[in-house]
Amino acid sequence: MRHTYPLQVRWGDLDGFGHVNNATYLTFVQEARVDFTVYARQRKNQAPILFDMVVARAEVDYIAPIYQGGVSAHVELWVHRIGTSSFGLAYEIHVDGVVVAKARTVQVAVDMATKSSRPLSDGEKTFLQEYFEGE
Repeated sequence: MRHTYPLQVRWGDLDGFGHVNNATYLTFVQEARVDFTVYARQRKNQAPILFDMVVARAEVDYIAPIYQGGVSAHVELWVHRIGTSSFGLAYEIHVDGVVVAKARTVQVAVDMATKSSRPLSDGEKTFLQEYFEGE
């Protein structure tokens, strides 16, 4: 199963070259990730999960530029790896049915008291497993 996050490309996302700036794609995946773990769960009257995590790695493959603001897009995300204290998410950004970028991030669960990594709980692993598609 994939999580889908709808978004609107804003005029301010465009740069001097007239296309969405490369850094903005990471903002798009960040918004999708927060929706996945917080807001989508709140809409279902569920508590946020994995709120205490940090991004340890991020990579983006730019496939096709987005040349205008005001267009509707969406991000699909799924889990491709579940480790002991980290997990990997994969993303596709779509505009008008076309994949314009693919991204991957690695998140590490953090113990907020010690600011160090911690093992994923059984509940967190169960949640991630619902969206697991593997490599």
